[in-house]
Amino acid sequence: MLLLLLLLLPLPLLLLLLLLLLPPLALLRQPQDASLSWLAGLQHRMAGGALSWAAAWQQRRLEQSTLHAGQSQQQALTWCLREAQRPLGPLQGTTDTSTFRNHLPLIKASQAQEEESGGQLLPPMSTQCYGEASLQATLLGLAALSKAFPEVLTPGGIACVTPTSPWPRPLPWPWRILDKVVSTSGAKHPGALLLEALRSPGLRALEAGTATELLDVFSGLEANGEELAEAMAAGNPGSPLPSRAAELREALDLGPRGLALRLWPKLQVVVTLDAGGQTEAVAALEALWCHGLAFFSPAYAASGGVVGLNLWPEQAHGRYLLPPGAPFIELLPVKEGAQEEAASTVLLAEAQKGEEYELVLTNHAGLARCRLGDVVQVVGAYNQCPVVRFVRRLGQALNVRGEDIQEDVFAEALGRAVGQWPGAKLLDHSCMESSILDSSQGSAPHYEVFVALRGLRNLSEENRDKLDHCLQEVSPHYKSLRFRGSVGPARVHLVGRGAFRELRAALAACPSSRFPPEMPRVLRHRHLAEGLQRRVLS
Repeated sequence: MLLLLLLLLPLPLLLLLLLLLLPPLALLRQPQDASLSWLAGLQHRMAGGALSWAAAWQQRRLEQSTLHAGQSQQQALTWCLREAQRPLGPLQGTTDTSTFRNHLPLIKASQAQEEESGGQLLPPMSTQCYGEASLQATLLGLAALSKAFPEVLTPGGIACVTPTSPWPRPLPWPWRILDKVVSTSGAKHPGALLLEALRSPGLRALEAGTATELLDVFSGLEANGEELAEAMAAGNPGSPLPSRAAELREALDLGPRGLALRLWPKLQVVVTLDAGGQTEAVAALEALWCHGLAFFSPAYAASGGVVGLNLWPEQAHGRYLLPPGAPFIELLPVKEGAQEEAASTVLLAEAQKGEEYELVLTNHAGLARCRLGDVVQVVGAYNQCPVVRFVRRLGQALNVRGEDIQEDVFAEALGRAVGQWPGAKLLDHSCMESSILDSSQGSAPHYEVFVALRGLRNLSEENRDKLDHCLQEVSPHYKSLRFRGSVGPARVHLVGRGAFRELRAALAACPSSRFPPEMPRVLRHRHLAEGLQRRVLS
């Protein structure tokens, strides 16, 4: 009778029931019992099938919502207002978009402005961006990754080497069976996570919370390589790994370029979560340690939650679909020289290809139309919703005499300059206006620039001057100010190994720290700037 009832169940429910009835995963991982190993493989395959089914269901929902973007955004706004964790005031009882815009003004969400105003804006997220959009991003991201790299989700195919995961939300049961593959890592120490990954030569994908965190991992691997090799040579009781230790030493002796593929010959892709300030780290990883590997970010996340889905792992640089569900997303046109007060937001279906917009986010927690400062450019469309690429952050501009050099413009100039420094590869940088360090000392205001490099141990005056020349090339306004003497030449400083890792640790310790962690390119706080100043080598 029980067998008959089981056969009458829908296939998805039957799969879930079987998964629940199978032995615990911890028991299934014991290699000494062949039958348990077989059951573990069966459980893994069934979890993978359930994952495919759930991803297909989410894909259908996404298709439906993006085909009717206006209606979907209206539903998202209704949900935000209904679940609001603060009094609605004049918005009580209404879900009209125009009324919502009229009664809730736009608020800037940059940390510096928040501290100055004392306002309570979007609360910082935890280590995972919970919500329906985050679950959708994880399921669709895993499905897209599996389609592009079919062998990645095999048992033991993925290892996460940072305490944070690139997947916006941990997988619920029954997909928790895949935790060993799509590792959410918990609170493990990064050194222990790296050692565990090094013991698995058959990895096909490497995960890290963000690209800057992965950069720290590889820097630490080089600095502590002998210690890690000794730990592997000692091995676990009854399972020594002396040959793997020798492979690690040999791989490190050959230098950083292509190190990941020497350690894990089957590796195909690196998975990190995209957030502000990650472009430089990705470029350094692609050129050195992870040379020859694809990079994939399953989502674009901000302080208020997941704002973009990546359905295209084969694309070299992240392209993100802005979904019409919660959180409620508006787009503020970015026009050079336009007055902010005159600008009004547009909804997703109204976005124009080629135009740049600042993201405006509303969720039920803060119920504030928060300007995130993240600027995106529309590069395509998915049904009625825009597909965008990240361009820059508005809060990361340099401005000592009204020149307003944006993050992407400065990055272009710095990239040109480093390209003229023989043998140098840029790993990280941050800069500030001279007033932060009181370094003008009667001279014209200028930029203080701190860089971490590979392949160059000392900066000559000729090399330092090249950055200033490149800044003049990319910014006519800056060139004019330099010609008149209103702005002094940029001062470039080379910092030692670990300086930016310490900076990120100091930022993470702040009570207002956001997730995912954004790497600041322009520092506004003196104590952070002084921390870099203390690590200057040249």
